[in-house]
Amino acid sequence: MSLRSLTNEEISQLKSRGCRATEWISVSVGEGFDPSHLSNVEFSGKVIIGSTEGKFHLPGGLVRHAGISNVTLHNVTIGNGVYINDIANYIANYTIGDGAFIENVDNIVSTLNSSYGIGTEVSVLNETGGREVPIYEKMSAQTAYLIAMYRNRRDMVEKLITSIKVHAGSLYGQPGSIGKKSHIVNAGEICNVIIGDYAVVDGATRLAEGTITSSKDDPVHVGRDVIAEGFVFAAGACVDDGAVVHHCFIGQATHLTHLFSAHDSLFFANCACENGEAAAIFAGPYTVTMHKSSLLIAGMFSFLNAGSGSNQSNHMYKLGPIHQGVVERGSKTTSDSYILWPAKIGAFSLVMGRHVTHPDTSRLPFSYIIENRGESFLVPGINLRSVGTIRDAQKWPKRDKRREKKLLDNINFNLLSPYSAGKMLDGIHLLNELERTAGLTAERFAFQTMTIEAHALRKGRKLYAMAIDKFMGNSVINRLGKTPISDKGELSRRLKPTHKAGAGQWVDVCGLFAPKSEVDKVCDDICSDKIENLEELESRWKKLHADYYDMEWTWVCDKIEEWYGKSIENITVDDVREIIARWLKSVTSLNSMLLEDANKEYSLKSRTGFGIDDPGMSADDDFISVRGSYDADPFVEMVKEHSIIKTALAESALALLP
Repeated sequence: MSLRSLTNEEISQLKSRGCRATEWISVSVGEGFDPSHLSNVEFSGKVIIGSTEGKFHLPGGLVRHAGISNVTLHNVTIGNGVYINDIANYIANYTIGDGAFIENVDNIVSTLNSSYGIGTEVSVLNETGGREVPIYEKMSAQTAYLIAMYRNRRDMVEKLITSIKVHAGSLYGQPGSIGKKSHIVNAGEICNVIIGDYAVVDGATRLAEGTITSSKDDPVHVGRDVIAEGFVFAAGACVDDGAVVHHCFIGQATHLTHLFSAHDSLFFANCACENGEAAAIFAGPYTVTMHKSSLLIAGMFSFLNAGSGSNQSNHMYKLGPIHQGVVERGSKTTSDSYILWPAKIGAFSLVMGRHVTHPDTSRLPFSYIIENRGESFLVPGINLRSVGTIRDAQKWPKRDKRREKKLLDNINFNLLSPYSAGKMLDGIHLLNELERTAGLTAERFAFQTMTIEAHALRKGRKLYAMAIDKFMGNSVINRLGKTPISDKGELSRRLKPTHKAGAGQWVDVCGLFAPKSEVDKVCDDICSDKIENLEELESRWKKLHADYYDMEWTWVCDKIEEWYGKSIENITVDDVREIIARWLKSVTSLNSMLLEDANKEYSLKSRTGFGIDDPGMSADDDFISVRGSYDADPFVEMVKEHSIIKTALAESALALLP
């Protein structure tokens, strides 16, 4: 803005309105400045004020004119059309953007020796240290995963940490900032906090050493009685209703509300946490905990649904709280469940009861881990036929609340992928080996510290095979395309891999599926300076995410011979027909199991409590009026429609073949 000094007339008018200054010459103003919109203002140090034009229309119809009153300003730059009123102490060393509204705040201060939360070390998983992640405003779940979990790659981790600390150091000596169109009211202390554009801070008790990266597309909301120190809030985050946050990263569109407390934890996109507590957790996308009695501690989670009373222990009262656990994506913990760390729970599993023998079910995804009389029982693959698993997979992308144009986290929502299919292939080998070792007549099989019943082993193996048929067949059909195939040569060309990467083990990099070899390359390129900075690293993650389906097909081609008995180079038209037939059979069979599982929600037992004063006569009518009928259930209709669509897809795919 074009600036000028105050005129003598303006100084006289300001004095008449209760304003005072250490040195009036240190006050500069811009075009549109009107002293009649200032009152009871003390100027200290260098102060710049823009236009005082503009109005604010508040809820209920109240209108406030832009202006400044009842505040002490020390080394402050104020943009155009700003409203500031009733600051109990003072505002110091801040730049305030155009159109900001600030009222009834204790103080807003930058000490000029702060990095504003950037570089704050978050001691995830191990409360005593060893996996610290320094946070910054553009951190993705994938980069944080490397820093926290790849400690064996010391040079790589040190380079990333150094880059973040250099960025943090660049902020020292810089004034704090409040973004344009931000709204800060009824707050307590705000010390060394950068507040982005369009942010709302309403009723927060104390904010210190933090960065709020709000934007017009996805504003951040910080609400009543919030206390936060050493933090970064990403775009779209909501921290409200008495939440207490200490040394935390709050990701895009993540909500921490209703007295939730967290320390030394990372929460990535679309987490929802209420009432309970988190300590030293790495909460990947869609980590959900909603209950007062729930504690998440020293664990890595993603796509988690934690039941009431869920709890874990990381302290064995010997060397301190040094133990950690991993609950792989898509898992659930039921009410009053408990896991004694260290432990590792396989993807898309359900944990029920108390488990104190350090289970590792990572090779057996889609399982139930159930306690019975103090013993842990494992039911492999059973979650593949669960309505809840499919509903979760459908609702996650629908519940993506991120509105920011630049998404930080790379998230793949696929239920079946090279990651999960690879684990199921390994699971089949494991179950076969257990059966071979114990004998075909065994009624129970011991696996680590758990028990697998014979019928559960065989059922799980069958479910895994069906799911693999479904995944592999779906990939083949997608690869065939939509135009007719003229001959065997054309078929071979369409089925030929188009990406050199993809074979071998795949990993879940906190929401991003990628070949382990490609993640290792990322680490190597960081060490060799081929990836020179954090921006290039984030671009690399996005490229891996974009290449997913091409790399998926490379994995499928690599596994086709193992699964179907013939290499991709030797696949015939008849082989493709057989693959499609197996795919359709698996899809319709799994859908039938889902419908059977859904039907349980409409059983007589489910009607208990309906027809409260006349259960014999009106229970059914009451139940139907509230829950509806099985045939009209939206999920049931969707599953039935899915089978019809997939049958038509199989026919279309077969029609393409020569």
